[in-house]
Formats: sequence, structure tokens, C-alpha cells
Amino acid sequence: MQPTLPDLERLAREAGQLLRLGYEREHQVDYKGVIDLVTEVDRQSEAFLLGEIQRLFPGHRIVSEEIGVVPGADSDQWYVDPLDGTVNYAHGIPFFCVSIAYARAGTVTLGAVYDPMRDELFTAERGRGAWLNGKPLHASAAEDLRRSLLVTGFPYDTWSSPRNNLEYFGRFARITQGVRRLGSAALDLCYVGAGRFDGYWELTLNPWDVAAGGLIASEAGAQVTGLGGEADYISPPCSLLAAAPGLHARMLEVLQAEI
Repeated sequence: MQPTLPDLERLAREAGQLLRLGYEREHQVDYKGVIDLVTEVDRQSEAFLLGEIQRLFPGHRIVSEEIGVVPGADSDQWYVDPLDGTVNYAHGIPFFCVSIAYARAGTVTLGAVYDPMRDELFTAERGRGAWLNGKPLHASAAEDLRRSLLVTGFPYDTWSSPRNNLEYFGRFARITQGVRRLGSAALDLCYVGAGRFDGYWELTLNPWDVAAGGLIASEAGAQVTGLGGEADYISPPCSLLAAAPGLHARMLEVLQAEI
């Protein structure tokens, strides 16, 4: 049995309500890395999502941020981020979401990203389009990098890795209207799909960070690729570029130039 987009919409909304109920309460914060946090609400949201997926779609494989891989059929695979933007959440910053994607035979076909603080549900179905609360999404028509507004993020090993994105951030900051860092890769991608940002790039993410948002941005008309221009941006470590079609090639040039 395969899910439908309404299935993902329900799961995202219900998990989002768990995040909303826990927001601005005192949290139990654990550290997976120096700056990589997890809260008890991450785990509550994940337990709900995995329980529902296993109940409704037994035998499906699930790749989820906190628990890892739930074995199942490779032909039916889910990518689950129960709370994208945990650092924001733990600090009481209202920018976070639930991200859920479903892939059939290795191709992501359905995606839902829900921001419970704004009640914004971004969804997409491959070949049919992308929507925000049921209204069609359209990526930016920007063609001039100098007039563009971009968004990015930084890896959890920024303190130690030479591939920390700081050089790229500086490059784009000098040739655009600005570069934002908001703290949720899934929402960054959705905002590109909504035309709120003209482009987004980031290094060394995970499939659950980008599977749903990448489909949403792509179905909204953005061009989404790896940093080498390749079609596959889901295989880890996921480094990707999502941009208005008129900016994608120029952004690739900047990202591929020697540091």
C-alpha cells in the first residue's frame, strides 16, 4: 500500500501540534555533538510519526533523524525529520517544522513540511505541483544575482571543518541584496519554492533535511541540484543548490570557483 498526499498532510499537522504544545516550555536537551541538539519533543514527534507510518504502511523502510533506519522494503521509503530547527526550538525562536517525504522505487514522490507556528503547510506531489495551504507555489523569476535574496545554513562541524561554508557565505554576501541564515533547511527550501528567497545552498546535510523541501522547491519551479549540478542531491552527504532558474547557473559558478 502506498500513501497519498493527504496522508502526509495529516501526519505533518499532527506532529506539528506536538511541537506547538511543547514550545517555550523547559526542555530536556541532550547533545549529539558540540552544537547538535536533541530535545524530548524531537523524540515525541518522531515516536508519533514512526508509529503511524508503521501502523498504516507496514513493511515500509523509514529513515529518520533520531532513530536512524527502520528496516523495510527499499521500494517504499520514508524520510522523516520530526523537528527541523531544534536549536531554534530549544531557544524559543519560532522557526522550525516537521518534514516528511515518501519515495517510491528510489524517487521522492510526496513531500510535506509543516510550520506549526505560522500554520503553514507546504506540500508537493511529483509531476503535479507544490502548494502552501492548498494554494499553488511559484518560485522566483529573479535573474539578477545583485538583486537577489539568498539563504543558507552551516554544518554542525563548522568549528573544525575547512568546508564550513563561511567562504561561500562571504562571496554571496558581497554580490547580492543579502544572505540570511534561519536555521531550518526544510523551511529554507520551501521558502525558495514560495519565492520568498531567490536561492539557497548548503553543505553536508542529511536526506531527511532535504527530501521533502527539495521536492517542494522543484515542483514550484525552482532548479534543485547538487553543488556540481548533478540531479542527485539526496545521497549523503547532501550538498545542494535550489534557486530560481534564472539564477541557478550563476550561483553554481560562484560555488564551483576555487576558494
